[in-house]
Amino acid sequence: MNEVTLEKMRSMKFYGMHNAFKTAIETGRMDGYTIDEFVCLLVDSEHDDRQTRKINRHITNARFRYNAELEKINYDQDRNLDKNKVMRLADCSFIKNGENILITGSTGVGKSFLASALGHHACSEGYRVLYFNTAKMFAKMKMAKADASYIKDMAKVERQHVVILDDFGLQPMDNQARLILMDMVEDRHAKSSMIITSQLPIESWYDVIGEKTLADAIMDRIVHNSHQLNLKGESMRKTRSKISQQEMSK
Repeated sequence: MNEVTLEKMRSMKFYGMHNAFKTAIETGRMDGYTIDEFVCLLVDSEHDDRQTRKINRHITNARFRYNAELEKINYDQDRNLDKNKVMRLADCSFIKNGENILITGSTGVGKSFLASALGHHACSEGYRVLYFNTAKMFAKMKMAKADASYIKDMAKVERQHVVILDDFGLQPMDNQARLILMDMVEDRHAKSSMIITSQLPIESWYDVIGEKTLADAIMDRIVHNSHQLNLKGESMRKTRSKISQQEMSK
């Protein structure tokens, strides 16, 4: 009877419940529970398993640049990164309020890692996140316009609770890129969030976007109610390289 029940659980995709029931049988612990306790064990196991699979699915679908975690963020004093501010952002209230996070700083200071860490954490809290390298995103969306899949692709982006645009502003935008960005920002304004990283200070983004009217409209929606983090310090890549060289010379 137990084997039949296990097979039914597996066929119904109750994997957490299946594993808990199988473990209880194999360890002989079933007699140690009341009926209420055992039902509770099975339901809790199924719930936890589904939550874990949901989080893993969100992380896979996000396609992060880094496998980053908040616990691994470097808060050295010269980085100009306030741990308390990052922890406040980690409560994900910025997502509930439809606010953006703008992360600026020179190359290698950890902007992408910080954005990915916040994105990973949002996934763990049940939010849908999508990561883009900005230049590749524009190229993909331009191709989508050419093959008539643009509306479908933008609808997918709109469904995300958080969209990460990494390395924003590395090159000036043409008119097509400006319109794509405007569509994205307009769809998300005050409803869902963006995390944008850039080597350029925020006031320089107007020039990158170009065309004053569109730049004003886009920047007003991006900057309004945004949280701004300006990272400083030496390149983390150079620091890691120095440490590696020192260890090799020992």
